[in-house]
Amino acid sequence: MNDLDAIDRSLLRALSLDASRPAADLGRELGLSQPATWRRIRRLREIGALKGRRLDLDAAALGFGVTVFLGIKLASRGRASLEDFERAVCAIREVQTVEHVLGLYDYRLRVVARDLEDFERVLRRRIMTLPGIGPVEANVLLSEERLPGPL
Repeated sequence: MNDLDAIDRSLLRALSLDASRPAADLGRELGLSQPATWRRIRRLREIGALKGRRLDLDAAALGFGVTVFLGIKLASRGRASLEDFERAVCAIREVQTVEHVLGLYDYRLRVVARDLEDFERVLRRRIMTLPGIGPVEANVLLSEERLPGPL
């Protein structure tokens, strides 16, 4: 990944802000032709610097007014229990992210729900029945001051 030059980094920054921009526009901004811009984008995909395009949806505008972060400790550990847990938790559509972490908890989840009553239903019926589930800690998101952005 050390073979990225200043133009590659500028291209990544521009794409991270708006991945739908045409290559011609990006090229003009960076002093490249459209074909040269496309070659760079293709190369960035090939080396894994670009993983694809992403659409960011507004959860609140779609009726999901509550976001909760869960810290989950597994009751039992081992490769099989980790894989069983991960497979099961990834099947829950309200779970937006699953992060295997080091520290007090084994996993950190970002869960969206329509309201607290809906979150309680998801927690009781879906999350607390997961294989290997142990102690769970919930933190309700009050506000988000900075969204994930470019590296």
